[in-house]
Amino acid sequence: MTIHQATPQDIIPLALLFDEYRVFYQYPSDISGSELFLANRLSCRDSVIFVARSADHTMMGFVQLYPLLSSVRMKKLWLLNDLYVHPSFRGQKVSVKLIDRAKQLTRETQAAALLLETAKSNTIGNKLYHRTDFVLDNDHNYYSWSH
Repeated sequence: MTIHQATPQDIIPLALLFDEYRVFYQYPSDISGSELFLANRLSCRDSVIFVARSADHTMMGFVQLYPLLSSVRMKKLWLLNDLYVHPSFRGQKVSVKLIDRAKQLTRETQAAALLLETAKSNTIGNKLYHRTDFVLDNDHNYYSWSH
């Protein structure tokens, strides 16, 4: 397995995985929209996407990170926003390797932290994040607003 930063040449297979990820979260399938969204992320450089490929170059999964800033720390933070591994590759530590690469990016950019949010009902994800040394924050309330 190899992990590399996504390039425009990865868009088509990445968009297929991204679409599966969105469908998993009960959004309607939209492969062309996924291609456009990911191509924009790469061209605008407003996210970093790492992809995992098998020995035969099949795309196994991806992680997408967005930069944030912490005023009080006066440093960058990374938000691990999306993590997905195709079902046929689960159980092979693909997600752990993608998280490890996200942690490496955090160190390389001298960022203060790597953050993520997941639903309490995501038992698999919550176990994974605990196993990969993320600490659950019980001290803060998180709010959101949508229109």
